[in-house]
Amino acid sequence: MCGIVGLFLKDKSLEPKLGAMLSDMLVIMTDRGPDSAGIAIYGAPSDGRAKITVQSAKPATDFAGLEALLKPADASVAVELKSTHAVIEADAKHAAAVRELLAEARPEIRVMGSGDSVEIYKEVGLPKDVVSRFGIREMGGTHGIGHTRMATESAVTTLGAHPFSTGADQCLVHNGSLSNHNNLRRELVREGMTFETQNDSEVAAAYLTAEMAKGKDLGQALTSALDDLDGFFTFVVGTKSGFGVVRDPIACKPAVMAETDQYIAFGSEYRALVNLPGIEDARVWEPEPATVYFWDHEKAA
Repeated sequence: MCGIVGLFLKDKSLEPKLGAMLSDMLVIMTDRGPDSAGIAIYGAPSDGRAKITVQSAKPATDFAGLEALLKPADASVAVELKSTHAVIEADAKHAAAVRELLAEARPEIRVMGSGDSVEIYKEVGLPKDVVSRFGIREMGGTHGIGHTRMATESAVTTLGAHPFSTGADQCLVHNGSLSNHNNLRRELVREGMTFETQNDSEVAAAYLTAEMAKGKDLGQALTSALDDLDGFFTFVVGTKSGFGVVRDPIACKPAVMAETDQYIAFGSEYRALVNLPGIEDARVWEPEPATVYFWDHEKAA
C-alpha cells in the first residue's frame, strides 16, 4: 500500500502555490506509506538552461566545492544545495558534459532527475519531514506528482523511493506491483536502458521512457503499457508539459480524480483532495480501469 498524488494546474495564478498544495496532499497520505517519500515539481523552464537534481548520503563531503569542480565542463554552472540534494543548473548544450564530469569526479553522487524544468526530491522518512527538509512548500510550478511509500518488494532506501525518473523531464509514481518486471528489465537493458534499483516501478518508468523515445507522446505510451505491463498498478506520470494517469484492467488500487477550471488533481483517496480550492464544486470521479487520462499544457495552448 502506497499513497500517490498529482496536481496539474490550469490557472497560472495558482502556480506559486503548487509546492504548498502538493505538499498538503502528500502529507495527508502519510498513513498509506511511512517508509519514504518524494515529490517532483515542474517549474517554468529557463531558455537554454538544464537542471540536474542530485543526492548524496554524505553531502558535506560530496557537495564541497562541487560548483568549482564542474566549471571545466561549463563555466556558467551553478549549484544550489538543499540538504542531501543539490540542483545543478548548466547550459543545456553542456549538460551531458557536466554529468560525465560529475560521474567521474564524485561517483557517490546519484542523479535523481534531469531536464529543462523538473526537480525531484526524495528521501527515507515521513512526507512532512521530506517536505520540510527540501522547502517544497515554497516552490512554484505548473504541475507535480508525489509518493509516500510502504515498501513491499525492495529495500527502503533513497534510491528506492519514488518518483522514478529514467528520461529527461520524465518521472513516475506507482501504487501496485508488476509481475513481469524482470523480463521487461532484461528487454530494456538490451535496448540500452540502465537501472539504479531492483524496484519494479523503475522498470515501469523506463518502459515509458523507451516508448516515448520511439516518438509516442505520454498518452500513447500509457496506452501501450496496458498491453505490455502485467500486474496491479496505478501510475501517475509527469513530463515537461504533460500529466497522465492509468490504472490496470482490474483497478484494485484506490484512486480518485477531480477537475475544476483551475486544476486537475489525483489522489489515492479523496481526503488527499479535500483542502484544494473549489473542491466542493469540482467534478470528482474514480478513474476507469484500463483507461488513459492525459493532459498537456502545450497541446492545450
